[in-house]
Amino acid sequence: LKNRALIAMCADNGVVEEGVTQTGQEVTAIVAENFLTCNTSAAIMCKKAGVDIFPIDIGMAADTKVPRYKTANGTANMTKGPAMTRMQALQAILTGIHQVKEKKEAGYKIIATGEMKDSGVEWIGEIPKNWNVQRLGDEPAEITGRGAGLTNEGLERKIHAIEKAIAVNRPKWDDPVDVLAKVGGFDLAGITGLYLGGAVYRIPIVVDGFISAVAALAAVRICEWVKDAMIVSHVSKEPGMQKILKELHMDAPLHADMCLGEGTGAVAYLPVLDLAAEVYGRMSTFSENDIEDYKELGEKE
Repeated sequence: LKNRALIAMCADNGVVEEGVTQTGQEVTAIVAENFLTCNTSAAIMCKKAGVDIFPIDIGMAADTKVPRYKTANGTANMTKGPAMTRMQALQAILTGIHQVKEKKEAGYKIIATGEMKDSGVEWIGEIPKNWNVQRLGDEPAEITGRGAGLTNEGLERKIHAIEKAIAVNRPKWDDPVDVLAKVGGFDLAGITGLYLGGAVYRIPIVVDGFISAVAALAAVRICEWVKDAMIVSHVSKEPGMQKILKELHMDAPLHADMCLGEGTGAVAYLPVLDLAAEVYGRMSTFSENDIEDYKELGEKE
C-alpha cells in the first residue's frame, strides 16, 4: 500500500443562488488552495499518514493555483434547468478516469477520494439526495442533511431546491449520466470517473463519505463490476449514508460519526489497511509453527 494518493475534486454549484449554503463560493477557492499548503483537515491527515494529496479544479467558479482541469466555472442553477450538459458530465467523468491513469503511471498503488465544494465543508442538495429520493424511495425531507450545520430555515430551502430541481429537470433515473448532468455536480462526476478508472487501471479506490458514496453508486449504475475496485472507509453522519451503502451491498468498517468531507474518512482508513497488510504479510501460519491446521467446527450451511 505504499505510494498512495488522495484526489480531491473541487467544484462550485449554481444552486447556491437558492440560499442552501452558509457562505459563498469564494470559500471553495480558499479551502482548495489550502490543500496545496497543507492547511486543511485532509491535507494535515495526509501528511501524517504518508499520503500525497492532489486537489483538482474540475469546476470551481474562480481560478486558483489548484491544477486546472476545469469543465466549466461551476454548474448552472439546477432549480432552473440542467446543472450541466451531457457532454460536460462526460468530460468530468473522463477527467476522473484520466487522473487514475496518470497516478498509475506515476507509481501510485491506491487512491482515496475527496471533494471540496461550495462553502468549504457545506454539502448542498444535489445528486446525493435526488438520487436517493428516486432510487431508494425516500422523500427529500427524510434524506437531506444539514451539512456543516444549516438552520431549520436553511434546511427547508435546501429541501425545496431539491424538490424543484427534480420537478424541473425530470432526470432519467435509469441513465446515470443524465442524472449527473441534470442534478449533479462536476465534483460528483469527477469522482464517478475515479471509480471507473480504478476498475480500468486496476487500482483500488477508497470511498470517503456521503458525496463520495453517491458517486460510487453512480459508477456502479454505469457498470456494476466497477464495485470490485472500491473499498468503503466509513459511515458518514449524513442521514442517507446507510441507505447508499445498503444499495451498494457494501459495509463500512469505521463508525466515527464524521461529516467533514475532503477525503478525511478515506485517509483515516488507510492506516487501518496498513496494519492489516502488515499482519497478513508477516504473521506466521499454524503449519510454520508445527501446529495442526485450524478446522472449522461450526455447523455447515
